[in-house]
Amino acid sequence: MILQVSEQITTIQEQRFILPGYYTWEQFEALESLIKDAPGLRITYLDGCVEFMTTGEPHAIFKKMLAILLEAYFFEKGIKFIPVGNATRRDKTQDVSFEPDESYYLGEKKAHPDLAIEVTITSGGIDKLEKYKRLKIAEVWFWENNQLVLYRLHENNYEQISRSEFLPDLDIALLVRCVQMSDILAARTELIESIRQQ
Repeated sequence: MILQVSEQITTIQEQRFILPGYYTWEQFEALESLIKDAPGLRITYLDGCVEFMTTGEPHAIFKKMLAILLEAYFFEKGIKFIPVGNATRRDKTQDVSFEPDESYYLGEKKAHPDLAIEVTITSGGIDKLEKYKRLKIAEVWFWENNQLVLYRLHENNYEQISRSEFLPDLDIALLVRCVQMSDILAARTELIESIRQQ
């Protein structure tokens, strides 16, 4: 019996696994080099703790929807930005290495992005905010359970905020609604029309 291609494909779901024990930076780099060619496998390091994560299709959909809509907002509002996606952020002196799902410099390029976005389908794992705090990333947004939760760094601690301090005119509830729409063209149209009515 010949299987159709669609029957042979299985969708990988997001999974997290923390290695037991403590690892030095050098051990972490050795592990990192071993998995560098493994597609879809991400590695995070914080204070000797190593976490592996695979990302599935739902994770990718939400990440891309957020990026597409947020960038449409930037263009429509004339906001200068530099998208750096999931570029690895690392600092040996701070004992941290990770990849946000999306990240942006707003205005000019700096030591680290101003805004990072992380999609969480499976909870648990390494302290999400701590890794961003080490690099002083001003705003971090988490997509989890079909909600967008925003944090702003104030005096070396993150505080939950209801509106972005960088993008105070952005209607977060509208963005969330648009991200959940199945039609990306309709979602973008709704977002842009709402911006133009402001």
